[in-house]
Amino acid sequence: MRGSLAYLERVREETGVRVTVTHLVVRALALAIKRYPTLNGIVARGQVMLRESVDIFVQVATEGGADLSGAKIVGADGKSAVTIACELEAKAERLRQKRDRQVERTKSILDRVPVPILGPMLRTISYLIYDLDLDLSRFGIVKDEFGCAMVTNVGSFGITHAYAPLVPFSRAPVVLLVGEVQERAVAEAGRAVIRPMMNVGVTFDHRFMDGWQGGAMAQLFRAYLEDPTAFEDRPTSESTLATAIPRS
Repeated sequence: MRGSLAYLERVREETGVRVTVTHLVVRALALAIKRYPTLNGIVARGQVMLRESVDIFVQVATEGGADLSGAKIVGADGKSAVTIACELEAKAERLRQKRDRQVERTKSILDRVPVPILGPMLRTISYLIYDLDLDLSRFGIVKDEFGCAMVTNVGSFGITHAYAPLVPFSRAPVVLLVGEVQERAVAEAGRAVIRPMMNVGVTFDHRFMDGWQGGAMAQLFRAYLEDPTAFEDRPTSESTLATAIPRS
């Protein structure tokens, strides 16, 4: 994570924007999904249908960390890490101040549902909006609110490595957990050195991708985090992605 930490320090000084590791992870994941778009899909009516944009849902801690909410970054593959940071901060502030009417309306509805029927109700709603393609926005339910991937930073709780299950209701085929950056001893040129390292736990829906695709995406993801400047300081294009990782 040396390249990422150096980039974060520089971009914060130059822009005044508090860009974090989470924002870099969202950007890296979005670029990987753009490069391998088969993961950007929804299983509905027994078929796989691709989404039109790469949208990433980021978990946001509220109530001093006692509760969780979240915000979706639409078209994250076409936004810089700085833009993602600014957008997410604005949305997170609205959530913490309970000024997001859509979220508050949805939470109010769910809070009134008895726990025993909450699961069946969520499955029914998922079927209605994804399989039957019904518009339930008038009831405070937004279609595809979670996008193609969900990101949670557990490192803020001092956790170094974790995994999470897929959330069937969301129809998001990827869940990614960001661990805490820690200094560790690693081998470099035949000697032990101390380097800042980070673990990332990923769960993905095997109906969308195989191991070789996951490995290729992981290489691109890692290339970005090792040197964000190579991606952020110039427009991201297909040629940039192609040079970052081979197709084969």
